[in-house]
Amino acid sequence: MLSEPSTVTVRATLPAVGAAIGDIADLFYRKLFAAHPKLLRELFNRGNQASGTQRQALAGSIAAFATQLVEHPDTRPDVMLGRIANKHASLGITAPQYEIVHAHLFAAIAEVLGDAVTPEVAAAWDEVYWLMANALIAIEERLYAQQGVAAGDVWREWTVVSRVEDTPEVATFRIAPSDGTPAPAFRAGQYVSVQVELPDGARQIRQYSLTGAPGSALRSFSVKRVRGEAGPEGEVSGHLHARLRTGDRLRVSAPYGDLVLDGSDAPLLLASAGIGCTPILSMLEHLAQEGHRSPVTVVHGDRSPADHALRADHAALTGKLSDASAHFWYERPEPGRAGAGTVHSGTVDLSGVPVAPGTRAYLCGPLPFMRAVRTQLLAKGVPSADIHYEVFGPDLWLAQD
Repeated sequence: MLSEPSTVTVRATLPAVGAAIGDIADLFYRKLFAAHPKLLRELFNRGNQASGTQRQALAGSIAAFATQLVEHPDTRPDVMLGRIANKHASLGITAPQYEIVHAHLFAAIAEVLGDAVTPEVAAAWDEVYWLMANALIAIEERLYAQQGVAAGDVWREWTVVSRVEDTPEVATFRIAPSDGTPAPAFRAGQYVSVQVELPDGARQIRQYSLTGAPGSALRSFSVKRVRGEAGPEGEVSGHLHARLRTGDRLRVSAPYGDLVLDGSDAPLLLASAGIGCTPILSMLEHLAQEGHRSPVTVVHGDRSPADHALRADHAALTGKLSDASAHFWYERPEPGRAGAGTVHSGTVDLSGVPVAPGTRAYLCGPLPFMRAVRTQLLAKGVPSADIHYEVFGPDLWLAQD
């Protein structure tokens, strides 16, 4: 809990800090990378830095945490902290790096806010930072312990066993540990980080959801090539599509991620759009193996059947469940490509889709899609606490709420 004097100060200064948090985040990253250029080349996503989404996510998480401390002092935003900590663990973040962040973040706060940063204000926001940082450090240490690794030591070398072109824009890679040891366990819905060395020597990292069942001997992940229409061209996705072939090796982290099934027998709704179908496929395969008996509603939206990555698997895995239905929406349906499941034209609309009482929903896809589906589920009586989501990339849901 935030101390009483700091609570008073943070509440009074939160509007000013919130209004300037975007400028603070921007200056923070410039100071950080000027002092530690290796971090931009080997840890932070250069594409997200160029587009500004990482700055938005940082600003949103700090503002959300500070608001929680002053408005709901008896609770902690564990969902937000857990999501951030899982991402950090997949990158191998360690406790000493929080000291580096602290130094440059508070230098940015002082420069942006100037004389408004009195000793009392600095002390109060320092307390906010370390409450958040220490909470994340504790969660990350538990995550490392669960994987049986030392803090930050999450990387192993893997070998590509096969490569499949699912669509012109999506390739699936199946990999195995290069040293022949068993692949680490994971939970359906989790992801791994993949690190590659780019032509300029930078070692960039991206996260990809695992698509197979948790008990399989191999691991698989699908990569959608990120085109540059709405932002920077995807460095890592382009590299993997152009260069990664059977027999090649790459560094892959232990699996992490908090969008996982809770093991209950509740009815489920699994909604995805685009490449967001990848964690859903892992969930479906797991449910089929476990003999899940309760209703499962599968929802997916895409541009067209040809753009729907792993479409045959999506339908086939749904068909393996005893009580499941699939609804696929396509903006451009193709005659003769109906396949399994109910095919709809346009964007996802749940008005005609039955949602069983007690349903727990799992969403993955572009942020506007997930917001729209969440709104529809709330209108159907699904409690907010039973709607879970995964954002590919910086979590801008926080930044926009």
